[in-house]
Amino acid sequence: MDLEFSPGDEAFRAEVRAFVERNLAPATRAKVLDGRHLAPNDLVEWQRTLHRQGWGAPSWPKEHGGTGWSPVWQHVFEEECARGGAPPQLPFGIRMVGPVIMTFGTPAQRQRFLPRIVGGEDWWCQGYSEPGAGSDLASLKTRAERRGDHYVVNGQKIWITLAQHADWIFCLVRTDPTAKAQAGISFLLVDMKSPGVTVRPIITMDGRHEVNEVWFEDVHVPVENLVGEENRGWTYAKFLLGHERTNIAGVGASMRELARLKRIALLERKNGKPLLQDPLFAARVAEVEIELRALAITNLRMLTGETRAGVGAGAEASLLKIKGSEIQQTLAELMMQAVGPYALPVQREAFDRGELGAITGPPYAPPLAAAHCKMRKVSIYGGSNEIQRNIIARTLLGL
Repeated sequence: MDLEFSPGDEAFRAEVRAFVERNLAPATRAKVLDGRHLAPNDLVEWQRTLHRQGWGAPSWPKEHGGTGWSPVWQHVFEEECARGGAPPQLPFGIRMVGPVIMTFGTPAQRQRFLPRIVGGEDWWCQGYSEPGAGSDLASLKTRAERRGDHYVVNGQKIWITLAQHADWIFCLVRTDPTAKAQAGISFLLVDMKSPGVTVRPIITMDGRHEVNEVWFEDVHVPVENLVGEENRGWTYAKFLLGHERTNIAGVGASMRELARLKRIALLERKNGKPLLQDPLFAARVAEVEIELRALAITNLRMLTGETRAGVGAGAEASLLKIKGSEIQQTLAELMMQAVGPYALPVQREAFDRGELGAITGPPYAPPLAAAHCKMRKVSIYGGSNEIQRNIIARTLLGL
């Protein structure tokens, strides 16, 4: 693999950078670069802006409304959007259920759902985890019983990110309770407006309403919303998780956060000098930067290999997930350490409204403690890092 970007790649980088600078709302850019809370409309408007440019689905093939870009251009696009302060594209549609529908769905499902994902018309959420089925996902109990041309769904999902805004949820449900755990699971697409769907908020330790419980009580789902074959949902779930774990690596966002860490460490002082000049702190920053650059190269190699082989992400995605989540956690920890006691929690609603009188210390400090708390979960979702190490041991090392 050539690790140098070609002139064409660099020209594309300049095009993306100029596009972001021209089209991203300054208020949204400021929120992202300062680590402040994004409103749902910030995410939707950016997706629609990308769609108007023809860039709504960077990793999709052209025949499904994507760009058809090479892995290198996908990487450059992600890097430049993150660097310029663009909101992340919601992964649940673009990176997760979209590829599943493309690969395993019917032509009618592709025609119905894919254009609305790319255009930012439908907001999706993921219905995998349950109170007794997290990393051990095959033990899920949410039941879907077929009755004529509908499934009737009953059960509970938990830790459902941004379900309060979602139009649709893709769910793993048990359709054959007598089969072995993985063999009796199906993949259903459920309209969140269906009677019997209830969303209950879970407030996390950073004070945000980001995750939810979702309850299904006699929810009728048309059989046409079954993806692929009944009782083969585990196969589709593994395919989806490979895409999710690659996405969790978050190389572009981590590069942006590394730059933010350096800015903070230049502003903070220790013994009269910028903190970034302190040998111990500078060494930790250098260490995480080296790890991030290595991760970026590994990510590119993996994406290129998938394209050449014509297959999706395999166990190698677990490597990206582990290292990417650890880097994100380290960056959040170093930023919080850099500002010391000024990272203590504040009245977040007042800060998000720009009422700086609600805080003490520098204006870049208030979001840091909450970000540190939020980043603790990245080593858990998508399959905990302990589970990922087991996958690597079995699949790649043959242990």
